[in-house]
Formats: sequence, C-alpha cells, structure tokens
Amino acid sequence: MPRMLDVSDAVRAEIGDEEADRLLAGENAPGSYDCTSCRTPGDSEQERTSTVLFVGDETAVLAFAHAGCLPSQVVQVTEEQLRGAVRSIGTADGDMAGGAPHKAVPEQAVLGVTSGLVLIDGELHPALVVEPTSPIVRPGTTGLGDDFLPLLIEQGFMPVTELTTVPPVLHGWSVLLAMGQLHAVLQPGNSGGQPVAWWQAHQPLQVTDSWRAAANKHQQVLMFAAPVGSIGRQPREDLLRDALDKAAVGGKLVAAALPLAGT
Repeated sequence: MPRMLDVSDAVRAEIGDEEADRLLAGENAPGSYDCTSCRTPGDSEQERTSTVLFVGDETAVLAFAHAGCLPSQVVQVTEEQLRGAVRSIGTADGDMAGGAPHKAVPEQAVLGVTSGLVLIDGELHPALVVEPTSPIVRPGTTGLGDDFLPLLIEQGFMPVTELTTVPPVLHGWSVLLAMGQLHAVLQPGNSGGQPVAWWQAHQPLQVTDSWRAAANKHQQVLMFAAPVGSIGRQPREDLLRDALDKAAVGGKLVAAALPLAGT
C-alpha cells in the first residue's frame, strides 16, 4: 500500500530515485514507526510522514518522523554520533528546562546541556550552558589534558571574564528550535556545506515558555561552555548564574551568541 511519505529532493539525491520510489510505494517503508523527533508512534499509512536521513562519515541511517515534527531532510552527523544514536534507539532522557541538564551523544564526549535565562545589562537573554561530563582532548591525541575550551576558541567562541555584556554573534553556528522544542546546536559544515550537528538531542527537549519567548524576541541564544567540574548540576537559575560568574572569574568560560534557527 502506498505510504503518505514526504521524500525531500536532498534525501532522494542521497538514496537514489529507485529507493525513493520503493519507499513511496510502500515496499521498504514501515507502516508504524517511532517518530525520530518526538519518539511517539506514527503510522505512514494514516498520516503524513517525513523521511529523515542521518549521514555519518561511513554509514547512513534512514529514520521516520511525523511531518508536523520535522520536514524531510538530510542531517549530517559524526560517525560516533550516528553509532551512539543507533545504540540508543528507543531510549529517552529527561526533559531539559531551567537548570535540568540533559546528556546527549556522542558516547565518549557526553555533553551536559542546561537552559536558563541570564540577566545581562538589565535584560534577560536565553542561554544554553554546556559542560562535558569528562575532559575532552584534541582529536587524534592522547593524554590527560582538557582541550574543550581551546577547541571552542579556535571555532570562534570568546573567553569571558565577567557577564556584563552580550558576547558577539558567531556566524555559521545556530541553535535549532522546532515546534517550540530544542533539537540541536549546529556548526558549519566542511567546505561551506550544510550545517552539521555539534550537539543533538536524542529527542526534542522542552524549554520554558519564558525561555522560548526570550529566544524569539532576540532571535539568538547565548551559549556558554565550561570544562568538566566548572558548573555542576544547578537546580535553579540563580545558582546557575552564580556558577557561571565563578567560572568566568576563574578563566574557565567561553561564550558566543548563536542565531536562532527555526521557531
């Protein structure tokens, strides 16, 4: 039976016309599925369904999503992220809102991401605070050091010594909000290609109404990053701010303003 599938031109170009036509005819597409975005059941025979192709360095995985959750698209991810996502199919972590960290792939460099509103120069700004759960070394090297901040500085993030001004915009990076939920932090692709996920949620993460309203107002999100052990698990925004201030004074904080992608 034909499926109510959306196959974008980008997905078709990756999988080929023959495979795309088989999907549309219902030969290779499942009837029921778990939406790759909201993780709830869907049925491609009864409702519009998007084909989402996750492409790593060596492998690719075709997933399905409610058309209302995600459009049909190709998402570039690292091979480690792709393998981690495949291993975690069917699992879901807790929501993230106002001081509740969320862990995401890749497995060897797990990033805790916390949302909160940060007061700068008398105005509230939406912020994401990123802290790894273990030291991150430069790819291809071994040792006990932590290169998390130097790696981000090389990407354009700026060291912060005090939270008195909004950090400069880092063009090419963005925060992906879709259907009012947080999906990913995107970075520039290789050679000016499609943006790729620097951090991607296993499932879309809830944010507070006030955080989303501030993001829509400013059309950007402030991202702060600190090495493991600098911020910790802070249950309230005032405690999160105190931890950010201490990390800044200690020279353990970088930041950038990332444009908002989506709504």
